[in-house]
Amino acid sequence: MAVDSTTSSPLGPPACEKDAKALQFIEDMTKNCDPVQENVLSEILSQNAATEYLQQWNLDGATDRKTFKSKVPVISYDDLLPYVNRIANGDRSPILSSHPISEFLTSSGTSAGERKLMPTIAAEMDRRQKLYSLLMPVMNLYVPGLDKGKGLYFLFIKAEAKTPSGLVARPVLTSYYKSQQFKTRPFDPYNVYTSPNETILCVDAFQSMYSQMLCGLLFREEVLRCGAVFASGLVRAIKFLQLNWQQLAMDVESGNLSNKITDSSIRECVSKILKPNPELAQFIREECCDGNWEGIITRIWPNTKYLDVIVTGAMAQYIPILDYYSGNLPKTCTMYASSECYFGLNLTPMVKPSEVCYTIMPNMGYFEFIPHDPENPVTISRDSPPQLLDLADLELGKEYELVISTYSGLCRYRVGDILQVKGFHNSAPQFKFIRRKNVLLSIDADKTDETELQAAIDNASVLLKEFNTTVVEYTSYGDTKTIPGHYVIYWELLMKDPANGPPENMLAQCCLAMEEALNSVYRQSRVADNSIGPLEIRVVKNGTFEELMDYAISRGASINQYKVPRCVTFTPIMELLDSRVVSAHFSPAAPHWTSERRF
Repeated sequence: MAVDSTTSSPLGPPACEKDAKALQFIEDMTKNCDPVQENVLSEILSQNAATEYLQQWNLDGATDRKTFKSKVPVISYDDLLPYVNRIANGDRSPILSSHPISEFLTSSGTSAGERKLMPTIAAEMDRRQKLYSLLMPVMNLYVPGLDKGKGLYFLFIKAEAKTPSGLVARPVLTSYYKSQQFKTRPFDPYNVYTSPNETILCVDAFQSMYSQMLCGLLFREEVLRCGAVFASGLVRAIKFLQLNWQQLAMDVESGNLSNKITDSSIRECVSKILKPNPELAQFIREECCDGNWEGIITRIWPNTKYLDVIVTGAMAQYIPILDYYSGNLPKTCTMYASSECYFGLNLTPMVKPSEVCYTIMPNMGYFEFIPHDPENPVTISRDSPPQLLDLADLELGKEYELVISTYSGLCRYRVGDILQVKGFHNSAPQFKFIRRKNVLLSIDADKTDETELQAAIDNASVLLKEFNTTVVEYTSYGDTKTIPGHYVIYWELLMKDPANGPPENMLAQCCLAMEEALNSVYRQSRVADNSIGPLEIRVVKNGTFEELMDYAISRGASINQYKVPRCVTFTPIMELLDSRVVSAHFSPAAPHWTSERRF
């Protein structure tokens, strides 16, 4: 029930008193962005004043921004690594934080090609929980009635590793799902999941997915929203349904859980809700047996109002397949977070994916920004530190690289994310996530990043529409074994009618369409310098990228944080991809290029 209008927030009328408090907190933080940031930095520096890391910079107890910026250097993970290794190997002295390091949070295995260890402290869990508590009050402003049903979310943990000192190392979401804050969270009618905790907390990926999907089917008419952390996770869940619907239907019909599920806690909790239901079993068979997966989400979960998944950055390529599965349901990206720090949330979650912006909450950490201009990159060195900008100093339309300082002990750490200011909420900037600052492909002088590669994929995908075909997954690598070297793009395709899929000449045109969308340096290298050969698309068998994910998980990647690498160099992965190629296609002509520069 909505609260009285006198308590309404500038964001909109809250759904309940609890929401009113959350929305007011957002208003308070964003109206006082700069003083909040000043206070956060002072707290961080006071709390960690006695640490080895801060003492070496001779702050002498100062907690002001001017002293901090003039004395403490901007760092990358390579600078942090010696300290991380000491903590991991058992040094319990106050190295980075005055509070004990409670665990390490591992970055995604496909971010920058290495699994980074981020130290964290116990108090950070409450800070993350605070940000989580703001998500539904914002969503309730846009989608009424979410307290009348459940959310079908596919959430997973992974097996934990331990450092030599015994500290746990695990992904941030595994840490959260195993925390008391999550496991003993109070009942909230606006945030009820179909999945019991036991199904989420099972480390076996198959058993976890199977039991979560089964529970989602049992509560099909109560589901009001579907989601996963990343769009790829939801796509994977639908593919799982495609492969396992027959066994799921048998379980529903008989009221008995498959013998494939051996986890005792799952069997116990699912047995409480799984009863014989021949009618539902028959419905599942009718919807799945003919192999038509178009609109499957709204067919099976007819009351679904939106998909709650990250579809920004590299995840944007999943938008077409999610539209296919869901009948173009809205896709919401609710928050912006990483292993290093939770940053902020989306205050307008129902906008188109291309318009998603995140408002950084100034209480989460101390944030600085390096102006980002590809034409005039900023050189970072300890001898000539750049003048970093604060949240209050940023300009509309400009791009910046994010730098953070946290209560856990990260100081002026370069996250690597490139953000663009698209607007402001009160005094807080609202950012569009542009990309992670990493070049994917380079053969010669060319440098193609993830955003450019995605744009090229989008350009080529237009040609596939008349054949009712979409690109489900892709990755790439720079093949320098040929002379000259060339880009190789692996595509997995979804064809509504395989008998009338795109012909050879059209796939060759897709190669050219990709090249036309790439940057001018690439096209000059192709046309004028002949230093890059024709782009190649290799179409792989359906299910190949599932195998790629399974391989990554077998090597320790987190199913919850896994993202398909957009560029591959690891030989076993390339061998796997090449063994699944069904056809190869090359650009039939050179792309357009002129020496005249466009302004």
